[in-house]
Amino acid sequence: MVSREYHSLPEDFYRIDTDSLARQLLGKILKRTLPDGSVVSGRICETEAYSQDDPASHSFGGETERNKAMFGPGGRAYVYISYGIHCCVNCVSGSEGAGSAVLIRALVPLSGREMMISLRGCEKWPEDRIKRSLLNGPGKIGQAFGLDLELNGHPFSEEPLRILDDGLTVPDEEVSITPRIGLTKGTDLLRRYVWENT
Repeated sequence: MVSREYHSLPEDFYRIDTDSLARQLLGKILKRTLPDGSVVSGRICETEAYSQDDPASHSFGGETERNKAMFGPGGRAYVYISYGIHCCVNCVSGSEGAGSAVLIRALVPLSGREMMISLRGCEKWPEDRIKRSLLNGPGKIGQAFGLDLELNGHPFSEEPLRILDDGLTVPDEEVSITPRIGLTKGTDLLRRYVWENT
């Protein structure tokens, strides 16, 4: 196995338009250090782009207390509660005030798999279901990574929640761009980026 060096991304990486960032985040690593010191991580394999001119975006109606982080500098977390249950994490894109972010929709598990299984409460699931369903949705990521609203506005360059680069590049021919999932507005927009074969 090739040993890779992990490092944080420069601020300029995030200060681009949200669709470009949604594509560029594929293959990067989301890493969370939990309060007990244990670490969970996964490689980003699915994202969705949202911007202020997008009717499906939380920022569409302007800045509010809930979506304030979306109007902050690129490279910060926008964390919100979905359906009153689990936290979902987005990466703010563009310059301050842009009101745009990328939803991290799915990950490939890298480290802390047993911890993630425990946090998801799926210890008794069959292995094929765990492999298929552990991190294949933003609410599942929130649960498996122990995310909470305290991380809203958190810079991804700092612990306990980081986005890291280990030099892996996802080829364009392995990326599909499709309509987003589970929306009632902006359903025709091609803003979902999927790294196939992961």
